[in-house]
Amino acid sequence: MTSRIEQIIEEIEEYIDGCSYQPLSKKNIVVNKEEIEELLRELRMKTPDEIKRYQKILANKDAILADAQAKAEAIVNQANIQLNELISEQEIMKQAYAQANAVVEAATAQAQEILNSAAADANEIRMGAMQYTDSMLANMQSIIQNTMESYNARYASLINSLNGYYEMIAENRQELAPTIYGEAAEEAPQEEQQ
Repeated sequence: MTSRIEQIIEEIEEYIDGCSYQPLSKKNIVVNKEEIEELLRELRMKTPDEIKRYQKILANKDAILADAQAKAEAIVNQANIQLNELISEQEIMKQAYAQANAVVEAATAQAQEILNSAAADANEIRMGAMQYTDSMLANMQSIIQNTMESYNARYASLINSLNGYYEMIAENRQELAPTIYGEAAEEAPQEEQQ
């Protein structure tokens, strides 16, 4: 069963795959800012719900531990009952003590094993939740970085184009300048003679 967060990440990936490439580029794509922001906004809204779900799973750890403790106590109580029933004779009493101790040791070992297993499961779930969240954040970070790089490249391209036009205009003016000022200088002496 996939979570809504995984579905949103798949939608973002499908959206990015469906975006057209920037002209003359096979790396940079053109994204609709509103659509990507909407998907990211929904992802941000769903992330706390997923974290609550994992916290609920971790909270069940206490119930598992309590159940293990109750089972251990029940086993110990059963051992004590058996011990009390076997105390009629000395030989039976010795056997009862030995059996009760064995049962208590087995119960303690089983309870410890259940506690260890529950703690390991809880830690595994917590690490999985942390890795999953880190993976989602890394995907978002990558998307934002790619978007920033794309816009920086476009900005740099625009500045280069404008600089080229500026230099071309400056050169054209330089070429025109001697002609304009030279004609003006020739006309001035003729007007003085009249």
